Amino acid sequence: MKPRLNIVTIGVKNLQVSRDFYKNALGWEPTKDSDENIVFFNHGGIILGLYPIDKLAEDAEISPARSGFSGVTCAINLDTKEAVQELYNTVIKNGGKPLVEPRETFWGGYDAYFADPDGNAWEIAWAPFWNFDEQGSLIME
Repeated sequence: MKPRLNIVTIGVKNLQVSRDFYKNALGWEPTKDSDENIVFFNHGGIILGLYPIDKLAEDAEISPARSGFSGVTCAINLDTKEAVQELYNTVIKNGGKPLVEPRETFWGGYDAYFADPDGNAWEIAWAPFWNFDEQGSLIME
């Protein structure tokens, strides 16, 4: 089977708060398939979904209780260090919780971390050796 990741869904406490955060802090527009029950953001072949955490847990037949780090982060990869700093500042101004201030990394790049309103950890990163296609998707072989 060909590797294929199509949708990443994040369980959220308040769908409207999270929708507004991702739209205002990151500038992502919900797709036309979004409604009052679920929100989708198109990322050039991968869809980010937001769905009420209690309903997501029920669907997966697991407990919605969360404690601490989930072991998962999502990353937004950008073209420049300055873009990392600029997006980080915008996110924090729009309600993101600072986790790691923008910094030089041990691997030769530049990154920062923030948490969304539900505590999900996001990295914003730049690396001099990364390339992107015309849709802005990271190319790795």
